[in-house]
Amino acid sequence: MSPEVWKTIAIVAYLALMLGIGYAAFRRTDDLDDYMLGGRRLSPGAAALSAGASDMSGWLLMGLPGAIYVSGLVESWIAIGLTIGAWLNWKFVAPRLRAYTETAHNSITIPSFFENRLHDTSRLLRVASGAIILVFFTFYVSSGMVAGGTFFEGSFGLDYTTGIWVVGGVTLAYTLFGGFLGATWTDVAQGCLMLLALVAVPVVAFFDLGGWGPIREGLLAAETSGAVNHLSFLAGASVTGVVSAAAWGLGYFGQPHIIVRFMAIRSPQDAVAGRRIGISWMIVTAVGAIVTGLIGVAYVNVHGGTLENPETVFLYLSQVLFHPLVAGLVLAAVLAAIMSTISSQLIVSSSALVEDLVKITGKEMTARVQVMLGRLGVLLVAVIAGLIAFDRTDTILDLVGFAWAGFGAAFGPIVILSLYWRRLTRWGALAGMVVGAAVAFGWGRSPLGDTLYEIVPGFVLGGIVAIVVSLLTPAPSEAVREEFAEAARCASEQDAVKA
Repeated sequence: MSPEVWKTIAIVAYLALMLGIGYAAFRRTDDLDDYMLGGRRLSPGAAALSAGASDMSGWLLMGLPGAIYVSGLVESWIAIGLTIGAWLNWKFVAPRLRAYTETAHNSITIPSFFENRLHDTSRLLRVASGAIILVFFTFYVSSGMVAGGTFFEGSFGLDYTTGIWVVGGVTLAYTLFGGFLGATWTDVAQGCLMLLALVAVPVVAFFDLGGWGPIREGLLAAETSGAVNHLSFLAGASVTGVVSAAAWGLGYFGQPHIIVRFMAIRSPQDAVAGRRIGISWMIVTAVGAIVTGLIGVAYVNVHGGTLENPETVFLYLSQVLFHPLVAGLVLAAVLAAIMSTISSQLIVSSSALVEDLVKITGKEMTARVQVMLGRLGVLLVAVIAGLIAFDRTDTILDLVGFAWAGFGAAFGPIVILSLYWRRLTRWGALAGMVVGAAVAFGWGRSPLGDTLYEIVPGFVLGGIVAIVVSLLTPAPSEAVREEFAEAARCASEQDAVKA
């Protein structure tokens, strides 16, 4: 059989597996709590792998190796910042958010948590945060579909639009029916596949080239031919450039599709095991992606080839080093990274539409109707995102950077203050959220965005405004303070148990 046939077999088998997992999750979904949060019964391993897979997307297997291939280790500051941010998120946000969301009237979404945490009877906080989620996630989902179309276009020669239909259709199917559990279980499988691929490709390439010596010679040859110093973390970097790259880690505190995994774990104690598993997975995969980019430079120079699109270096190595069937499975890992992120974002978008914007009307709905509305929300966001993806005027990185900064600046400071500051008021939270989102949006589309990543001023100013407005408005009620004390007590007890 031809290499294309072997690769197609691997991809079809992978897609069939995802649909099968989605069907199994469908059989376990009975009500909206199951559909949106999996009944709060995720194991730490499932939560960690799901958070990692839904976080990294195709950037980990295509964007990062490609950036390293072009510019060297100076591009690894994004990975370093993300790893630190993820560790801090698991350490300080995960256990307390899991405890507090249950204390705050069993909140199952981030907007409902904000409303319940601050006893906001005006519903403004919930509506504003739900609207922010819908806007930014529509663009985020669109970036995944763009990546999917590009993947099939570059790997199989299919039309870009056909690639969008395949990725969007399969992801929509298992998310539409499987809900949160479907997205999470497929994330676990996809996370394992990504891990295996990012270990196998650089290891096999390392031995194929004959070890570090030939690799170093290849890197030096690339350098002498006019390329940058690939082994330097600072070559060609500026202070603001390094800060901007590392500041991607700030975004973790406000990403709804990641922190919702913290709300779904079985108990706050599970956050410890989740952190260890999640950060270990993240370090191994990030190192694998970085090494793949470096080895790719040496491999191309040693063999005298060319690579027109640096972001395909991972795909290139997999196809020249492995049997076509194995190469197809490696390609499936790229597809897994793309689809895992889309599915997680669709679920959170659906929850924002149904739980945070429809249910606040006060109409009584049966569990079946609520789940049906959740599925309609998934379909609506997917359709709009697909329409945006058909217009290729924006790059994948542009769309991802826009959404990541928006969420990080709008929600990050409010999540932290909600969990650790008793004096936060609903008006402070609302003002900080709006200012953070507005600054990130405006800064990124001005000339200032070329000097400093917009998440930095958005996060800082959003936090400052939230604190100042809270101090200028009436203090929270006694009920809010008692609830905060109860959540803090639960967190302290969990810390004592862990010790």
